[in-house]
Amino acid sequence: MTKIKPYDAADYLDSPETIAAYFTEALESGDPSLITTAIGAVARAKGMSEIAERAGLSRENLYRSLGGQAKPEFSTILKVLQAMEISLIAQPTENRAA
Repeated sequence: MTKIKPYDAADYLDSPETIAAYFTEALESGDPSLITTAIGAVARAKGMSEIAERAGLSRENLYRSLGGQAKPEFSTILKVLQAMEISLIAQPTENRAA
């Protein structure tokens, strides 16, 4: 019997460019749960304890908030993104109904 290891994106988020591309794809999905899960994967890749400390949150609270099931406050998301040194940048979307 073949054992399969669960996929964890955090295992592959090893550079700022890879993290930015991964997070951008999650944002483009428009799915709040997917976006929260992506932020959690980036936090795990960077070290959950360090990110929690920088964001002023407990590690347990951070895991709970970013597990994909919870709906964290936007202020929590902003604190975590700042702790991970990730900036959100607004840009106009392409007009697809031309």
